[in-house]
Amino acid sequence: MIRHIKVRTDGPGMYEITRAVQEALASTDLDEGLCTLMIQHTSASLVVQENADPSARRDLESWMDRHVPEGDPHFTHTTEGPDDMPSHIKAALTATTLSIPFESRRLTLGTWQGIFLWEHRQRGSVRRCVVHVGG
Repeated sequence: MIRHIKVRTDGPGMYEITRAVQEALASTDLDEGLCTLMIQHTSASLVVQENADPSARRDLESWMDRHVPEGDPHFTHTTEGPDDMPSHIKAALTATTLSIPFESRRLTLGTWQGIFLWEHRQRGSVRRCVVHVGG
């Protein structure tokens, strides 16, 4: 079964989508299987990350920004601005798909794990994710 999730972002950062994915899973009649997510964009990504302490996400974002800075003079793909190529690199370094098993109609995430859409662009957007649930 396929479901779709839309996530409105207002700039760079990690947006937790665990609840929306769990709701998509719950709307099916499957008790166990694999839940696969794919983001339909090349300038945002998906990650499983700590959802208890926001400082972990801030540190990851800061680390990524230091290693893939905006305005790097070596980047030639800048049609949409100085965050254009960095956003593509950040998406390539993380993930555009995730696969998470589920049992008893619940994602098998660990205690401190959440699913996040990681927005890499400066401007806000509506991001689309496809959720495929198979038994």
